[in-house]
Amino acid sequence: MTRVVFLGTPDFAVPSLRSLVEQPEFNVVGVITQPDRPAGRGQRVQISPVKHYALDVGLPVLQPRSLRKSEAVDELRGLQPDLLVVAAFGQILKPNVLELGRYGSINVHASLLPRWRGAAPIQYAIREGDSETGVTVMLMDEGLDTGPMLYRHAVAIDPDETGQSLHDKLAAEAAEILPGVLLDYIDGALEAQPQPEVGVTYAPTLQKSDGSIDWEDSATAIDRQVRAYTPWPGTYTFLDGERLKILKGVPLNDAVQAAPGTLVTEMGQLAVQTGDGIYILDEVQPAGKKRMTGQAFLAGRSDAVGVMLQQDET
Repeated sequence: MTRVVFLGTPDFAVPSLRSLVEQPEFNVVGVITQPDRPAGRGQRVQISPVKHYALDVGLPVLQPRSLRKSEAVDELRGLQPDLLVVAAFGQILKPNVLELGRYGSINVHASLLPRWRGAAPIQYAIREGDSETGVTVMLMDEGLDTGPMLYRHAVAIDPDETGQSLHDKLAAEAAEILPGVLLDYIDGALEAQPQPEVGVTYAPTLQKSDGSIDWEDSATAIDRQVRAYTPWPGTYTFLDGERLKILKGVPLNDAVQAAPGTLVTEMGQLAVQTGDGIYILDEVQPAGKKRMTGQAFLAGRSDAVGVMLQQDET
């Protein structure tokens, strides 16, 4: 039985961890996850989804602030792992950690490498209009998602795909393929292949400011941005100096009616003129209010038609 230490933090990692716990060939001897942190408006301390699952099934949990500290590495070494499995852990690992297990360290990454290395591959795949993405299981090295690949599994991106729906789809696919890939790797049936040198792209960590909509962009590009950043970081604009969250919409290739960013009506619906086409606002959320349909917003703010939306509060 292979002794596995699992390193992961968010929801994406939980199905992969569960798949290893339920596989009799693996013995998950410990889980490493990020420290508990305050979150939300009340700044209440919250535990990670991976920790929540690990505690539920009785797995030992370690939460070092950094795996660069010798005492944290010693604690991990004490678990005597044969293999480290990493899925969205949130820390860069050094060779003294990666080489702890006799089989090395394996990473589960939510893209078809080498496209979209980095922290936000799911969102970037949607925002850039990719027709497919997937899951790559790879051996880890010191680089940022640069290690040789064991297995790539492609997944289609649906036309109405959101960051949340694609996240859930890829998390489920990763859990489905991971145990088999690991068993084949341990048995010597899989040989790691270096990543191609062409086609490398990066998906850096998203910031809240990335959700600001530039209405000079095309309606299609804006729709991809809105869908990609659902649920986080979300997309927004400013109307009369107040933030207006844009939650859902539909791009139309209509003729230009006004300057980009101008609120207009299209077939009785609230819309925005973009740099190329009209963007129907299906669902919005004004500051301090609940989410509502664009038509409900229009009913209460008919005076907003003709007003120019802004990228900031000025």
